[in-house]
Amino acid sequence: MSPVLAGVLQFLALFAALALAYRPLGDYMARVYSSDKHLRVEKWIYKAIGANPSTEMRWPAYLRGVLAFSAVSVLFLYLMQRLQGSLPGSLGFVSIPADQAFNTAASFVSNTNWQSYSGEQAMGHVVQTGGLAVQNFVSAAVGIAVAVALVRGFARSRTGELGNFWSDLVRGTVRILIPISVIGAVVLVACGAIQNFAGIHEVGQFLGGSQQWNGGAVASQEAIKELGTNGGGYFNANSAHPFENPNGFSNLFEVFLILVIPFALTRTFGRMVGSLKQGYAILATMVTIWVGFTALMMWTEFAHHGPAFDIAGGAMEGKETRFGIGASSIFSVATTLTSTGAVNSFHSSFTGFGGGIQLLGMQLGEIAPGGTGSGLYGMLIMAIIAVFIAGLMVGRTPEYLGKKIGTREIKFAACYILVTPALVLIFTAIAMAMPSTLDSMTNSGAHGFSEVLYAYSSGANNNGSAFAGLNANTPWFNTSIGLAMLLGRFVPMVFVLALAGSLAEQKPIPETAGTLRTNKPLFTGLLVGTVMIVAGLTYFPALALGPLAEGLAS
Repeated sequence: MSPVLAGVLQFLALFAALALAYRPLGDYMARVYSSDKHLRVEKWIYKAIGANPSTEMRWPAYLRGVLAFSAVSVLFLYLMQRLQGSLPGSLGFVSIPADQAFNTAASFVSNTNWQSYSGEQAMGHVVQTGGLAVQNFVSAAVGIAVAVALVRGFARSRTGELGNFWSDLVRGTVRILIPISVIGAVVLVACGAIQNFAGIHEVGQFLGGSQQWNGGAVASQEAIKELGTNGGGYFNANSAHPFENPNGFSNLFEVFLILVIPFALTRTFGRMVGSLKQGYAILATMVTIWVGFTALMMWTEFAHHGPAFDIAGGAMEGKETRFGIGASSIFSVATTLTSTGAVNSFHSSFTGFGGGIQLLGMQLGEIAPGGTGSGLYGMLIMAIIAVFIAGLMVGRTPEYLGKKIGTREIKFAACYILVTPALVLIFTAIAMAMPSTLDSMTNSGAHGFSEVLYAYSSGANNNGSAFAGLNANTPWFNTSIGLAMLLGRFVPMVFVLALAGSLAEQKPIPETAGTLRTNKPLFTGLLVGTVMIVAGLTYFPALALGPLAEGLAS
C-alpha cells in the first residue's frame, strides 16, 4: 500500500468514527447543560465550594466566576511547582524557577499547555497528576461552560441570565470529561501506553552511559490531554513518545479524542437553540476548513522535491516512522486547528508551506473545529461577523437566530477578533527587536522568524505546540508568552459573555422574506470566506516574512 493511500484511508476512518459519535455525544451534552437535576457527587462538590447551582447569573456574575476560579487555579498550580522539592513523589526533582512556574501555571489554566520544560526531567508525580492533569479537566470545562453561556444567549429572550457557571463547570467535568477520559485511558493502556507511579530507573548502556526512563500515570493524562484539547505531554517528545502514543491505532484514536467534542458541540448548539440545521451549518463550515487544510498539508508533505524526498516517499524529516507522513499530517492539522498543541512529529521540520499551514490554522482562531468550547464560541463570533457583512451588502440590519446584530453586538464581536492578532503581532515585534532573542533562535532568516511568530501565535491562541528550534525557557519568553496566554484566553471571554448577555436581553424577531437564511449552503460559503479573509488580511504580511518566504525559497 502506498503511503498516500494509507494516509487517505486513515483520514476516512477518522471521518467515519467522528460521524458515528456526532449525534449521540452532541445530544448527550445538550441534555447535560439543559437538565435541572444534580447528581449526588455534584451536590457534594457544590456544598464543598459553597455554591448554589440553581442561582441564575447575568453575564458579569458569570464572568466573575470564570476569572475567580481561573485566578485561584493559577495561584494553586504556581505554588505546587515552587514547592515541588518539598512534596512527596517529586522523584528528586527540585522546585521550578519562578518565571517558568508562572509560565506553566498560566499555560495549563488557560488550556494552552505550552511547555518550556521537559516533563520527564522536571515534574514529579504529584505535580503531574495533582496539578497539571487536574487543570486539563477544569480548563476544558471552563471553555465549554463559556460556549454554553453564549448558546443560551441566542436561545433565551428578555432576560440577561446565562445559567450558573459553577453548575456548568462541575457538570462538564463530572458528566462529560471524566467518563470519556476513563474509557480513553483504558483504550490507550490496551494499546501499550504506560500507567503507573514508578520512579526513575536506568535501562541499558549507550555510548558509555545509561539512559533513564520515568514511569507515570501517562495514559490517564494522555486521554484528557487530547479530549480536553489541552496538549501538554508527560514526556518532552509529547505524542511522538511510544509511552504516550505506542502505535498507529493509538495515534488515530488520539486524533479522534481531539476532535470529537468540538465537532459534537455544534449539534449541542443546534439542539439548544431549537434548530439542528443551524448546528449543521456551523458543522459544515468547520468540516470544510478541516478537510481542506488536511488535504493541503498532505499534498505539501508528500510532494517530492529531490532524490532524498523520492527515497523517503515525502518529507520524512522530524516524523515518526511508526506513523509516517499521512498520519503526521492528519495529527498536525487536527492539533493546530484546535487548541490542543499535542504533536506526534516536530512541526519545525515540516516543509516551509507545511509550517505555514500550521501557523494559519492557529491564526484562524482555532475554530475548525477549535478547542473544547472555544472553537464553538469562536465560530459563532465569526458567524455574527458574516451576517453583519451580508447585512451591509443588502442594506438592512443583520439578524442571526432571531436576534438583531446591532452596534453593541458588533462591537463585542469586533473586539473579540482583534484581541488575539494584536497580542501575536505586538509580542512578536517586541521579541524580534530585542537582541537577546537571537540567542534563543536556532535558525536565522525566514525560519528563525517563523519560530518566534509560531511561539506567540501558539501562546495567544492557546494552542501550545511549538517550532522546537526556539529556546523559550528564558525569563523574557516565559513571562511574555505567559502573559499572551492569559490575555489571549480570558480577554476574549469578556467579550463573549458580554455578547451573550446582550443577546439574551433581546426579544426574538420573526423571520421575513428579507432574513438571511443562515442554515443554507450559501451561508456556509459566506462564513468560510469570512474566516479566511479576516485571518488572511490580518496575518498575511507576517506569514509572507516567514513560512511563505521559506517555502518559495526551497
